[in-house]
Amino acid sequence: MTAISGAPGRRSAREQILDTAYGLFTQRGIRAVGVDEVIARSGVAKATLYKHFRSKTDLALAFLQRREQRWTSDFLEAGSARMADDPEGQLLAIFDMLDEWFRKHDSFNECSFISVLLEMGNEHPIGQACIRYLANVRAMIAGRASAAGLTEPDEFAKSFHILMKGAIIAASEGDRRAAQRGRDMARALIAHHRPYAAVPSAARAASRS
Repeated sequence: MTAISGAPGRRSAREQILDTAYGLFTQRGIRAVGVDEVIARSGVAKATLYKHFRSKTDLALAFLQRREQRWTSDFLEAGSARMADDPEGQLLAIFDMLDEWFRKHDSFNECSFISVLLEMGNEHPIGQACIRYLANVRAMIAGRASAAGLTEPDEFAKSFHILMKGAIIAASEGDRRAAQRGRDMARALIAHHRPYAAVPSAARAASRS
C-alpha cells in the first residue's frame, strides 16, 4: 500500500530531506532522531537542510503536515469515502480502513499524531500541531455525522474518535482485530445518535397508535 508511504522517483533536495525525516520520525518519534542523522541518510549538506528547514522543530512540523495529507486525507478520508456511498456507511468504513492498516500495512506503528503528542507534550509547538491535526480528524467525522442526520455531530465525533484512538492503541498492543471491535461499537454509537433514539420509547409507541 502506498497511501501513507513515501513515493519513489526524482526528488528535490527539500523532498529528499522531508521523505527521509518522514520515515525516521514515523518509526522512532521526534526526540530519538537527530538532525545529523537526517542529513546523513538524505545525502545532503547541512547547509542545504537548514536552507529548507530553519530548525528540527520546523522539520517535524513539516513531517506532521505531510502525515496529515498522506494518512488523514489520502488514506483514511479518501479511502473510506470510496468504500460507501452514504455518510453513515463512510463513517463505518473508517474502521475498515483501520483494519486494513492494522492487518496489511508492513509499517503499522501507531498514529503519529498521538505518539508525538504524548512524546512532546501539549505545550510544545509540535504537540500543539498534533492537537490541531487530531481536531481535523474529528471535524471530518462531524461533517459526515451531520450529513448522515445524526444528532449532536460534534459530540458524536468526540466519542467516535475515542473509539478510533482506542483501536489504534489496542492494535499496537497486538490486537489486530481491534478495528473490527471498534466498528461494532461505532454501530451502537451511530444508533444512539440517530434522531429517533432521542425520543422516549413511550412517545414512539404512542406515535404509532
